Amino acid sequence: MSFTLDQLRTFRTIISEGGFKKAADKLYISQSAISSQIRKLESQLNMPVFERNTQGIYLTEAGYILSHYAEHILLLCDQAYNSIAELRNSQKGTLVLGASQTTGTYLMPRLIGIFKQHYPQIIVKLHVYSTKQVCYNVFKGNIDLALVGGEVPNEYKSKLYITPYAEDELVLILPKSHPFSKLEFLQKEDLYRLRFITLDAHSTLRILIETSLAKQGINCELLRVELELNSIEAIKNAVQAGLGASFLSISAIAKELELGVLHSSSIENLSLKRMLYVITNSNRRNLITVKAFNQEILTLFSSRK
Repeated sequence: MSFTLDQLRTFRTIISEGGFKKAADKLYISQSAISSQIRKLESQLNMPVFERNTQGIYLTEAGYILSHYAEHILLLCDQAYNSIAELRNSQKGTLVLGASQTTGTYLMPRLIGIFKQHYPQIIVKLHVYSTKQVCYNVFKGNIDLALVGGEVPNEYKSKLYITPYAEDELVLILPKSHPFSKLEFLQKEDLYRLRFITLDAHSTLRILIETSLAKQGINCELLRVELELNSIEAIKNAVQAGLGASFLSISAIAKELELGVLHSSSIENLSLKRMLYVITNSNRRNLITVKAFNQEILTLFSSRK
């Protein structure tokens, strides 16, 4: 390279200050050091950049050309430094998030909203898949951080960094008009008298619910599953329409409970919970944007305690 950034800064300062002595005072260096830098610059360019006479100094034609480019070069240097400083302080960048169906639809948007209040310049992308697909994409580096419900598949447990985040309660929801909605508690045996609306048999959430019910003495084969739907929103609408009951995450029905269009029933001696996990690629945990988002999640979780 024919010049250094220090030489360009010195060159531009001489122009802006109108002379070597004033430039030296501005840069807090000696006038001889200023002169030495300009001599080296002119030697490397093999052309003079200043003309000197008794009236002062003037730019040569080469000096005019260099002045034009030096201004742009030094401006770009400042912009590059500021951009990196902003990234270092988590003010800019891109964060790719992942989530399983329930957390991605109902919980993650709230977390992203909190995060964006603190870091409005960070671009956030959210991908919602099954838990297994999310884990695969975190492992492949396509997703920086994910929040999933239920167990991480065994094949990814040793490949990912997995942190318990919070317990998610699964509750029984009924139409407001159902006779059971008037009861303070249901008995386990009452479940056999209900018509159920569920996700399809291969759904991770349905498998989790049935496994948890079985552990607490409920024979799931005797439950009357009369309608299978492929989305939680469809299940909520079906329950609201009086077509049956269902087990769903409390986070998925918060709005409906607040509006009073659905009823959640407690079952005596029966509690269904699942753990939500934050997962990251063990080789990418130090991404600044990931650290910033993780901190927001942990802060929100702490406030719940």
